[in-house]
Amino acid sequence: MNDARARGQAAEAQARAYLERRGLAWVEGNYHCRGGEIDLVMRDGDTLVFVEVRYRRGDRFGSALASIDRRKQARLLYAAAHYLQRRAVRAPTRIDVVALDGDGHIEWIRNAIQS
Repeated sequence: MNDARARGQAAEAQARAYLERRGLAWVEGNYHCRGGEIDLVMRDGDTLVFVEVRYRRGDRFGSALASIDRRKQARLLYAAAHYLQRRAVRAPTRIDVVALDGDGHIEWIRNAIQS
């Protein structure tokens, strides 16, 4: 496994733990489809939450949040719709972003991406 992949997995584990401490329940991770990927699928009460985890060691090339451009947003929306269709889920949903930096700062943005 390469370093970038290991850092990504560590960031996802850190984001999952952070969200679980705040009351969300883990459903599954790393849902892949041809058009995109969902890092974490969580439950917040009755709401199914798709979570994009972004990690940046520093902001030299922009912040973790700034790295979610329109193309990435479209891929997240596509993957979320695919998940709902494949799993036949009928529940309220939202897409959140958890951004982590090299200093250990975590920022959680609820409902960050909307259709």
